[in-house]
Amino acid sequence: MVKKTRIKDIATACGVSLGAVSRALKGQPGLSEETRQRILSIAEAQGYDFSRLRNGPVKRLLFLLHRQHNIASALPFYSTVMLGVADACRENDVAMSFQPLGPEDSVAELIALHQPDALICAGYMEAEILAELRKTALPVALVDLWAADFPCVNPDNYHGGFVATRHLIQQGRKRIAFLGQSHHHYSIRQRVEGYQQALFDAGLTLPEQYRVEMPPVKDIEQALVEGMQHLLALPQPPDAIFAYNDVAALIAMRVCARNGVKVPEDIAIVGFDDIDAAVWAHPPLTTVAIDKRELGRDAFRLLLSDEGERNLLMPVRLVVRESSVTPALRQAR
Repeated sequence: MVKKTRIKDIATACGVSLGAVSRALKGQPGLSEETRQRILSIAEAQGYDFSRLRNGPVKRLLFLLHRQHNIASALPFYSTVMLGVADACRENDVAMSFQPLGPEDSVAELIALHQPDALICAGYMEAEILAELRKTALPVALVDLWAADFPCVNPDNYHGGFVATRHLIQQGRKRIAFLGQSHHHYSIRQRVEGYQQALFDAGLTLPEQYRVEMPPVKDIEQALVEGMQHLLALPQPPDAIFAYNDVAALIAMRVCARNGVKVPEDIAIVGFDDIDAAVWAHPPLTTVAIDKRELGRDAFRLLLSDEGERNLLMPVRLVVRESSVTPALRQAR
C-alpha cells in the first residue's frame, strides 16, 4: 500500500512548523507568498492529497464543466447530472454556481470570482486543469472522470459497453461497428474496452475501419454524420452500431433514414446514457441507462465524505427497445 503524505512530512521537508503548512494548504494568512508557494510545491511533489482539505462547512459549491461538453451532444447528459448536484445542495443548504472551463482559463481566477468552499468537476478535463485543481486548498470531487488523488464517481462504463455489444451479438449481428469520439475521455475508453471484450468473447474479429472515432472538434454532430456515412459506404457495411452516447446513436439513425437503410432490419443501433430523446426516437432507441441525477447526488456525498470509498462505480442497465431487436426475434417474444 502506498503511504499517504501527511502534513508532518511536508513540514519536515520544508523546515517549517505544522501550523505553517496548514495555513499554506488552506490559503490562510500569516505567511509570505514565497513561503506559501514553496510549501505548496513540495506538497505537490510529495503527492499530498489536496482534495482532503476542509475549511469548515461547505456553504458554496462550484460546478465545473469543460467547454467541449457545452454542446447539444453532451448537455442532455450533464445537465441532468448537474440537477442531481443541485438537489443535494438544496437539501444541505449549499449555494451552487456553474462555470464552463477550458484549458485557457485560470482555475485560480475562477475560484477567486466564485469564492467556493468546494468543487465538483464533470466530464473530461485536461491534465493541466487537473494539476491546477490539485493546487487548490479546496475539496474536489470528479464525476464521469477518473484521476489519481481525487475522489471520483463514475457509471460502470465498461460493463455498459460490454452488455450493449453482447446484446447485438445475441441478435445475430456479426459486423458491429463503434461510432464515437476519441479515447481522451475516460468514459469513452471504458465503453470501447467493454465493446472489444464482448467481441473477443464471441470470437469476432473486425477490421479497423469498423471503429470510427472522431477527434475532439467544435462541430462534433457533423463529424458524427460523416463518420456514419463512412461506415455505410464500406464494401461490407456494418449490420450493427454501438454508439458512444445516445446523441451519436440518434445521428446514426438519421443518416440511415436519409440513405434508405432500415433500422433495425438492415442495421441495429444501440446508444448509451438513456437521455429523454431515446424513447421518442423512431424506432425507440435501445440504450444503456444511467441514473444521471443520482450520479450528481453521489458526487456531492463523496465530496463531503472524509471516510470510506473514494472511487464509486454506479451500476448501469441495458434498456432494450425496437432499434436493436431483430424483427423475427421480436415476433417470437
